[in-house]
Amino acid sequence: MEYVIEMLNITKEFPGIKANDNITLQVEPGEIHALLGENGAGKSTLMSVLFGLYKPDGGCIKVRGKEVKITDPNVATELGIGMVHQHFKLVHNFTVTENIILGSEPKLFGGRVDIKKAAKRVAELSDRYNLHVDPYAKIEDISVGMQQRVEILKMLYRDAEILIFDEPTAVLTPQEIEHLMQIMKQLTAEGKSIIIITHKLKEIKAVAKHCTIIRKGKGIGTVVVDEVSEQDLADLMVGRKVTFKLDKEEAKVGAPILEVENLCVKNARGVEALKNLSLTLREGEILGVAGIEGNGQTELIEAITGLKPADSGVVKLNGKDISKMSVRQRTEAGIGHIPEDRHKHGLVLEYSLEDNFILQTYYQQPFSKGGVLNRKAIREQSETLIERFDVRSGQGSITTTRSMSGGNQQKAIIGREVVRSPKLLIAAQPTRGLDVGAIEYVHRELIAERDKGRGVLLISLELDEILNVSDRIAVIYEGEIVGILETAKTNEQEIGLLMAGAGRERGEQ
Repeated sequence: MEYVIEMLNITKEFPGIKANDNITLQVEPGEIHALLGENGAGKSTLMSVLFGLYKPDGGCIKVRGKEVKITDPNVATELGIGMVHQHFKLVHNFTVTENIILGSEPKLFGGRVDIKKAAKRVAELSDRYNLHVDPYAKIEDISVGMQQRVEILKMLYRDAEILIFDEPTAVLTPQEIEHLMQIMKQLTAEGKSIIIITHKLKEIKAVAKHCTIIRKGKGIGTVVVDEVSEQDLADLMVGRKVTFKLDKEEAKVGAPILEVENLCVKNARGVEALKNLSLTLREGEILGVAGIEGNGQTELIEAITGLKPADSGVVKLNGKDISKMSVRQRTEAGIGHIPEDRHKHGLVLEYSLEDNFILQTYYQQPFSKGGVLNRKAIREQSETLIERFDVRSGQGSITTTRSMSGGNQQKAIIGREVVRSPKLLIAAQPTRGLDVGAIEYVHRELIAERDKGRGVLLISLELDEILNVSDRIAVIYEGEIVGILETAKTNEQEIGLLMAGAGRERGEQ
């Protein structure tokens, strides 16, 4: 069998960590090959080696049977290898076409860029693969799912035959995921080969032929997907039995902790994103907010946490109006926030792990006195959290957070927020990009917070997560709550319909 890609005995080390330890990956032509592993297992590192972003310390790479040295992404592109990164590499104030041709611009006589010609080719590729992308749209004006399709077009424009997708569904709605799977199948039907890095077992079962599992930097083996169950894959990945069903007691509900009354908020473009939205969250319960992305979830979180002022309406915490308070005052009043964008609002990526742990408390004792930081107390706090939340990093407390895997960055944020014992914990997409072992862990933490009598507001695009973790579910559609349902008395079907704007009269307000 001639493989289209062979990575043989690849080793890659970083300070304090062996990211890839003698891993072998062999991809057949025209297949979708899944790469599965926990956060920080070394999957993205391995693909970055294949794409020329990192140089391996050992091992060799063969493309179509020939040994190659991929010294940078341009060499990868010439070999027909393309990659869609987890965090898209797009210039926001450029158009779709400008982004796609960046670095390989077609020139007119006289050296000017021939945008028309490029846009025409982009439109043709978009039609051919059902990508529905407008070549002249600006990146900042299009949805995340659309941005990802621009990244796919970027690879197709450069005639890539081997496509790498790093966590492609982490930021997509269920409908967009469905669409992406169809696109992938169409690409392989035309003879292209795909490597997909993912933690989502359902997706691997839906599209992949083979799956290679990596655990803590070592290759565990490759399986034929049709011959194993989701449970087998999860256990191989984590190295122990994983439970998918949450055991939780019935909620012991107390007084209202968060009351949102008639909230109106405009989005960045001045369009009304929340329209007279009201909801109540009580002590000792998890209220899930379900909705397709872009229906006002972000504005709701911003209005509660103080990141954005509401145009009208009231936010109360424990009966007290906090609508005019600053972010710090709200934090001190008892709000914890796991933000949906961990890089933008969750961490200072250039700071060490220990400094990120004290972002909201650095000015309080024991972490400082008289304006001077107490490094010993900061280090102790950090080591406790690393241990308790199993945050894996190359150099412990002094690791720069930018160098950590997404899942471990997320664990660090959750640890920091939970340890402050907030009365209200807002968890926005808390398991985005996490593996099943880490998801199980995060869900247990949210339930533990609930059982201590705190209120948890869970905003998630994952319907499974909403149904599994919440006690009640509020469905948001076009900036309004269109139904509030008891989790035990509803199902995916009913919520899905409400999310799409159908049957709005069903849910009781």
